[in-house]
Amino acid sequence: MSAESASAIPRSQVDLLDFVDWSGVECLNQSSNHSLSNALKQGYREDDGLILESDADEQLLIYIPFTQVIKLHSIAVKGPEEEGPRTIKLFSNREHMGFSNVNDFPPSDIAVLSPDDLQGKPIALKYVKFQNVRSLTIFIEENQSGSEITKVQKIALYGTTVETTDMKGLKKIEEH
Repeated sequence: MSAESASAIPRSQVDLLDFVDWSGVECLNQSSNHSLSNALKQGYREDDGLILESDADEQLLIYIPFTQVIKLHSIAVKGPEEEGPRTIKLFSNREHMGFSNVNDFPPSDIAVLSPDDLQGKPIALKYVKFQNVRSLTIFIEENQSGSEITKVQKIALYGTTVETTDMKGLKKIEEH
């Protein structure tokens, strides 16, 4: 599937940054000087001078758990025209993935980004595949030019939270 740009984020969709469980966020093959927080965290991701950069080759594998169940609508990626991501595979609720097994599982969606998409425009995803998301794995498979280094300036996730019942808050009803 080629990336379809969501011309505008629907009003009900919000930036899901507040629902990221930062204690579990991981990124494989990131440069120690240019880590994931530069592209994902509020304040950092708005600074074009701060980037996430791959280390050994162009691939990056990002794991983002959430503090509550979400519905993912779209993703926005900003990056340089040459080294910005091209093919991104997204996996819903797939934990403990590595480069050795990432191709063993079918992705929930694939986005092939054009240089124009790398301006940070939201890309609409297959919404039905992202209805009860507890975690998201983003596999950046290749970049625009095929070079050894991939650079990402910003990753933003848009969607909604799922209303769930807090089972701990329920009390047993006593019979009279």
